[in-house]
Amino acid sequence: MGFQFQYFYFIWLLGGLFILFVLFLSLKRWKRITRRKIGDPALVKEMITRYSPRRFSFKFLLICLAFSFGVLAVMSLRKPSGNDGIQRKGIDVVFALDLSGSMLATDIAPNRLEKAKQFISQMIAAMPGNRIGLVWFAGKAFVQMPISSDHSAAQMFVENASPDIIPAKGTVIGDALEESLKAFGERDAKYKAVILISDGEDHDIKAIQLSKDLSLRGLMVNTVGIGSPQGTYLIDDSIGGNKKDPETGKEIISKLNETELKQIAGNTNGVYVRLNKIDDAIKKINASFSHIDKKVTGDIGLMDFSYYYWIFAGLMCILLILEHLLPEEKRG
Repeated sequence: MGFQFQYFYFIWLLGGLFILFVLFLSLKRWKRITRRKIGDPALVKEMITRYSPRRFSFKFLLICLAFSFGVLAVMSLRKPSGNDGIQRKGIDVVFALDLSGSMLATDIAPNRLEKAKQFISQMIAAMPGNRIGLVWFAGKAFVQMPISSDHSAAQMFVENASPDIIPAKGTVIGDALEESLKAFGERDAKYKAVILISDGEDHDIKAIQLSKDLSLRGLMVNTVGIGSPQGTYLIDDSIGGNKKDPETGKEIISKLNETELKQIAGNTNGVYVRLNKIDDAIKKINASFSHIDKKVTGDIGLMDFSYYYWIFAGLMCILLILEHLLPEEKRG
C-alpha cells in the first residue's frame, strides 16, 4: 500500500477555487468600471502608472496555490510505515450479551452475568484472528462496539458490562439480533457469526422469525444458555428479600429457557450450548466456525502510518507569506 489520503472526501473543498476565481474576476471588473468613472484616460494612466496587472494576477495565483495546499493538508497524506498492514484470516463475530436483571441470579456461581463475562473474555482470547463486535441488550438493544480487531477494547467493555447500562427492563432477543446485524456494518452476512448469551427469558416470537431471515442471508447464530432449568429466586435489594410478582405477590423464580435459544441456533445452522464448563463451550462454538468460510482481511485500524500533511501546510504558509510581501506596484 502506497501513499493515500486519510480524509479523501475533503476533496470537495477544492471547489472553493471556483469561488476565488469568481471573486477575482469581479474585482477586475470593478477596477475597470472605476477607471471608466474617473473619465480622463491620461489622468487614470498617471494615477496607476506603477500598477502591474501581471503582479496582481500572480498574487491571485499564489493565493489559489496556497488554498489548494491547505486542502491537501486537511486531507492528510499518509503512507504505512514498516508493516504494510496486519493480515488476518478469520471471521467477524458479534457477542450479544443479555444484561437484564435476571442475569444477576446466582444459580450459576458467582452469578449468571459474571459467568457470561468470563466466557466472552476467554472466547475472545481463543480467537485472535477474528474481528469482534459487541451488542448489549435488556429491554432494548444497542451496539456497544462495532466490528473491530481491537480485542483490548472489547475486553474492557465486557469487564464493565452491567445491568445498570440499560434502564429498560425485559429481554428483547429479537432486537439484539437486529442490532448484531448492524454491528457488522455491512448488508452481506457472509463470514459472520453471532454468539448470543442469555437466560432466554423473553418468549420472543419475533426472534424466532428473524433468525429464519438471518439464515437466508448466511448469518450463523450460536446461542449460549446460562442458568439452570430449575431456576432460582431473584434478590430485590430494595426490600432485602426475594423479588415478588406485583400482580400475584408470589416470589419470582428465574429459569433458563432453552427452547427458544435452541430454535434460534437451529434456524441459523448454529449450535446451542448450556454454559457449564467454559472450555467445553468454547470448543463447541469454535468447531461450528469451521463451517464458515474464512477470508483474509487487512485491518487498516491497526496499521502504523507516517503522515505528510505538514509538507502541504508548510507550502501553504510559505505561499501566503510570499503573497503578502509581494507588492502589486512595479519597482522604481
